[in-house]
Amino acid sequence: MPRRHSNPAPKVTHNAMTTETTTAPASGFSEAAFHEFLRDRDEPGWLVDRRREAFATFQSLPLPTLRDEEWRRTDIRALKLDTFSPPARHTPSSLARSELAPAFDALSGHYATGLEHVDTVPTREADASRLNGAIFLDLDQAVKECPDLVKRHLFTSAYDPKADAFAALHAAFFTGGSFLYVPKGADLEAPLFTLVGLSAAGRVDLHHTLVVLEEGAQASLVQETASRGRADAPALHFGGVELIVGPEARLRFVNIQNWDGGTWHFSRERAVVERDGRLQWTVGGLGSRLSKVNQEVALVGQGARAQVNGIMFTSARQHLAYFTRQDHVAPHTTSDLLYKGGVKDRSRLVWKGMIRVEKDAQKTDAYQKNEDLVLADTARADSIPGLEIEANDVRCTHGATAGRVDEDMVFYARTRGLDRETAVRLIVEGFFANVYDRISLEPVRETLRQAVADKLRL
Repeated sequence: MPRRHSNPAPKVTHNAMTTETTTAPASGFSEAAFHEFLRDRDEPGWLVDRRREAFATFQSLPLPTLRDEEWRRTDIRALKLDTFSPPARHTPSSLARSELAPAFDALSGHYATGLEHVDTVPTREADASRLNGAIFLDLDQAVKECPDLVKRHLFTSAYDPKADAFAALHAAFFTGGSFLYVPKGADLEAPLFTLVGLSAAGRVDLHHTLVVLEEGAQASLVQETASRGRADAPALHFGGVELIVGPEARLRFVNIQNWDGGTWHFSRERAVVERDGRLQWTVGGLGSRLSKVNQEVALVGQGARAQVNGIMFTSARQHLAYFTRQDHVAPHTTSDLLYKGGVKDRSRLVWKGMIRVEKDAQKTDAYQKNEDLVLADTARADSIPGLEIEANDVRCTHGATAGRVDEDMVFYARTRGLDRETAVRLIVEGFFANVYDRISLEPVRETLRQAVADKLRL
């Protein structure tokens, strides 16, 4: 991919018959498009400054290529970034909203209350009477109504706009988002949800999620993505997630990615867990054309604990790459990560994990494991665990396996009267069972079970 230029040239369009040069409105994520984007928004100076700094970083960094170690297994040469533009302010049509209504109804049937965004625009608000003193708002609204809270946490400890070009692009152009703030000692017993949706008319989403739990607070939040596009009309998502878990706070966060097969999905997600805080983070990687996700947990306070659960399943020509990182910064911290994947047809899974133990993080107890089930000769799974340990009194374990369905198990099931398809489905369900068992929200378990079953039937 070419490097960006701060002064974009006139747009040049090509087809098989002619070459046309025209001066067009700002497109792509150019400097002109960025200035138009800022003019269209009414934001405080501190946020504009952060956006400007992020955009300068975006301009200074090259886009990733196969020559970069982190991207050498993920080929994005088919992504034409200049064909996309930052989403303009608009009101989603009734058709756009109706396309996402079934997904919203499914979530609202299981959880207390939630937010909905369609094509980056907030379309439903949370019921404040169900929040027990917490704040749960569209992020743009939160910037206006509680600016000090957002300013204190946004793009600070849990998101680094300088991590790479895509992280900087997201920080410069993020549009729409969810903000959950739970004050000290508050307990949200009933889980909340947020739906991030792209309709068939929507092409770009830059949702940002910011969750802050103060000392002793407790909450559960389920975030799902859904889209109704077409493979011949590609869509693009640059996402960001910041989770800040205060001392002795408890957070259950679920992030299920279920974009359609035409969506490019890039996301950088990080949690910071303070003293004696507890985090259970569940990830579902199911949809999209191509996904590249960085998921990080930083245990920065003594006694902090994190459990990370991941289920990935690919079909057709999907490519999903999930890079996880467990950072142990303080002593007496614990992390436990289990990712499982299924891969079929001509699809590919990439998982790369890292446990990092700082020199002061003595008495660390860290575990990571990835297991993948390969369901076709043409499918591929890459699994790469890693350790970086600077302390000398720790217990760290990692492992990775990839294999096919055991034909002896299939044979045994068929001797009991089952056809091969049913036998394989039961074996796959059993393969994922110990991840399901770790998930403490029953609707999430059922959602992931059903999603895997649907993938098997494709």
